[in-house]
Parts: sequence; C-alpha cells; structure tokens
Amino acid sequence: MRKLLTLLTAAGLLAGLAGVADAGESGLVWTDAGPVRGTVTADHQLYQGIPYAAPPVGNLRWRSPQPVTPWIEPRDATKPGPVCAQAGGAGSPSTNEDCLYLNVTTSSRHGRKPVMVWLHGGGNSYLSGDGFGTRRLAVQGDVVVVTINFRLGFFGFLGHPDLPDSGAYGIEDQQAALRWVKRNAAAFGGDPHNVTVFGESGGAFDVCAQVTSPLSRGLFDKAIAQSGGCSMTWPNNGVIHGFPASAPFIVKDKAEADALALTKQLGCSDVACLRALPASAFTAIDRGPTPIVTGNRVLPMHPVDALRSGRFNRVPVIWGNTRDEGRLTAATVPEPFDYVDLLKQAYGDKAPKIAAEYPPSKFGSPRLAYGAVLTDGIWACAQLADDRLLARKTTTYSYEFADRTAPVGYFGPLFPPGFPPGAFHASELAYLWDIPTFDLNAEQHKLASQMIGYWTRFAATGNPNARGLPTWPKYQNGTVHSLAPNDIKQVNAYQEHNCAFWAGL
Repeated sequence: MRKLLTLLTAAGLLAGLAGVADAGESGLVWTDAGPVRGTVTADHQLYQGIPYAAPPVGNLRWRSPQPVTPWIEPRDATKPGPVCAQAGGAGSPSTNEDCLYLNVTTSSRHGRKPVMVWLHGGGNSYLSGDGFGTRRLAVQGDVVVVTINFRLGFFGFLGHPDLPDSGAYGIEDQQAALRWVKRNAAAFGGDPHNVTVFGESGGAFDVCAQVTSPLSRGLFDKAIAQSGGCSMTWPNNGVIHGFPASAPFIVKDKAEADALALTKQLGCSDVACLRALPASAFTAIDRGPTPIVTGNRVLPMHPVDALRSGRFNRVPVIWGNTRDEGRLTAATVPEPFDYVDLLKQAYGDKAPKIAAEYPPSKFGSPRLAYGAVLTDGIWACAQLADDRLLARKTTTYSYEFADRTAPVGYFGPLFPPGFPPGAFHASELAYLWDIPTFDLNAEQHKLASQMIGYWTRFAATGNPNARGLPTWPKYQNGTVHSLAPNDIKQVNAYQEHNCAFWAGL
C-alpha cells in the first residue's frame, strides 16, 4: 500500500506543479497520505478536514504529534474537522481530542502561489481554524491559505514533570502542520519554499513561539503577529476580566507546579491516571488563556531571551496591534465598578500613579480610561518592545490597525451602551477574513483590500509594498504604519501609547 500511495502521490504532486486549477476541476487532489475531494467554485477551491497528524487520543494524549494512517479512497474534504477539546469560555465547548485537521483554500488562477498558514486566536484555550472565511484573502491575494486546528488548554500545554519536554504540544502540532505544508503545498498550487506563518492574539503568541523555536527552523519563510508577541504580560483582569495575572509563556518550574496541583485536584497521582480521565474532566476547568511552557526542546529559552540574544529564526516579520486593544476587556467589566480599585487589583501600589496619568476626565469616562491603561500598559508597548528587538536582526515592519469605527459584529453584545469600541482587540480580522455579521462600508472595504494587498504582497516577497499602496517603511524608533480608512500614515506609537511612562513605572 505504501508503494502504491507513493506513486499516486507523486503523480498528484506533479499535477499540482501546473496549479490546482488543472487537478481541481473534479475537486480531487492527492496528498502524501491519500486523495481528498473538496469543493470547487468559479474562483477558488476549498479542502477541509484534512488530517495532518494522528488523533492524539489514548496513549497519544500528551505526546508529540504522530503520522496519519494513509488511505486509498478519496476522502471527503467538504466540511471542517472537529473543534479541539476546550472549555466553553468562547462559546465553542468541545470534548473532542481527535481534532488535528487543517483546511486549504486556493484561488483558481494558475501558477505557483505563496502559502499562508493561519494560527487562530483564543489564547491557546478556545476557538478553531475553521471560523475564518478564507475566500477573499485567497482570491484577491492569489495565495494558498491553510487554517489549522491544534491542541488547546491542558491537552496542548500541560507541563508535567513526568512528561519530558512537555508543555508545548500545541506548538508541536503547528510544526507538524507546517511540515505537512512543505510536503503537500505543491499539490494545491502552492510554493513549499514560500510559506508565511501568521496569527492573531493567542495565534500571535504562537507565531512568536515559532519564530523562536529551533524546531521551526526552515519550516516557514516569513511571519506575521497580530495583537500578541513575545514581550507581553498582563496583570489581574488584564486580558479577560475575572482571570488572574499571567503571560503567554511560563517557565518549566511554574508549569510543573501547576501540573502537579491539577493532578491532585483531579484525584490522580500520576500521568497514567490523567490519561485515563475523560476529556470532560479537563474541559470542566476554564483557566482563561493557556501559557506555553519554556525550558523544553521546543522552546529551550524564553522567547524574549531568544530575541535579545539573536537566537531566533531570522525571517522577515510584520508585528502589530490595534489602536484600542484594551477596550474589549474594559467593556466586559460589570457595573458598578470603582476605577481606582480596578487599578489596585491589577497594579497594586502603583495604582495611584497610573490613575493620575490616566484620569477619567482625560478620556471621557472611567471605562475608557481603563481601556487606555490596558491598551498601552499590556499590548502596545510590549509589541513595540518586540519590534525593537526584532529590527536589530531581521527585516521588520510594524503596524497599528486604527479604524475606530470598525464594525463590532458578534462582539456587539459585549459593549455597554454609549461605550465606543474603537479599534478594539480583534477588530482587524473582518478586514482580512470573510466573517459573518461584520458589515464593512465602502471606505472600510477599500481599507480591507489594501490590507489584504499588504499581507499577501509580504507573503509573496517579504516586503508589503506594492504599486497602488501607500508606502510602508521598515520599523524605526517607535514609528509604525497606521491603518485607517482613507488615512494610512506613519505614527509614533511609542508616544501615542505613553510608553515612556510605562517603561519608568
């Protein structure tokens, strides 16, 4: 069977060299594990639910991803794979551990295309890769777009002392998907030597992990981190109201102590007992964003240390955030609340100094002032810290999504009446993806087209600049590319976000 699959796969890959439109008229494409049949439309093809690793169930729970079992008959690729096991904090509860699947979208135009691999947000605890409509990005940008599912929460990031090199299984899943792209991109019309990894929020933390992981070397050629990176940390209530202080990355000792506490909480004494528990025992515990463990073979050092020392994968990068990141969190603080007390919960004895620097009278309301504190103190200045470190060693472009009239879509119920969402966290996604309920006006559609132009030109060449787009200079001295309808320009984000204050706090 292996020999037959190899011969048939080779034929499929050769067909792919001419572009997927040749082989895709019937929706049939050969991967290295077997054929898949997807959905064919006039301008693109979509292949969903393709397994890139074996189901991580039973004894494969908390093990590195393993190869899939090959198949002969065409596999139905017209619907996405299951959502990975997760708590219901973001509205997508699941207990399914058989979830290592990806989706491929490619435009119908001929020619070898850049490949863009998307790492979804959700703090490595929630959501999935199939919640993003890929047609507009793939067709306008003439790229192959790959969205993936990867293990989340305890399943993807448990750092137990009895599991050597544990705590980054979700990152290893992403690396397995990137290796799948290397082997199979040509069959879908993509260029396996021109791969961009990009992600938002938790997915941007993962982009940072990939940029700084030695195991990722050679798996991608460019990287884009949207609203998240390497330097970020947050205080109590800082990212999701009601959850404690944390960070995207934690050291091995802290992770192991947490894992032992979880083991005891679940009535177990060893990993064998944990493996025997149903997934529901873990998804019943919602701990908010899940940190990635460092000090293992995936991430031998903390990503910030990797950037500082220059020991990272030096590919061209785009690194950026939204103008009003913190307003989404600020919107969810229940009334009534005491602004100064919120600051004390987050910043302790530094709260009075922050309150004096961010008085509600300056911003229009206590909630808006709190949103500015979170935006500047957690998101924007940390992103700029990454920019400075990256720019020393590699080509770096930085941006700020600044459409303060962006549609709120399904986030709408989170925002209290009279509270302006601004360019809130995740507001840029509707400009790159087809997402229901986010209705763009004519000027916003133009900005969306420009952003897709920047992102896909960068994926193609490592430089976002192209004819017809406002010039985007490389990052320098806190100045970033501000993206707003009919107002794309350079702004000094270091000053705009009061980073000197936060650096001296």
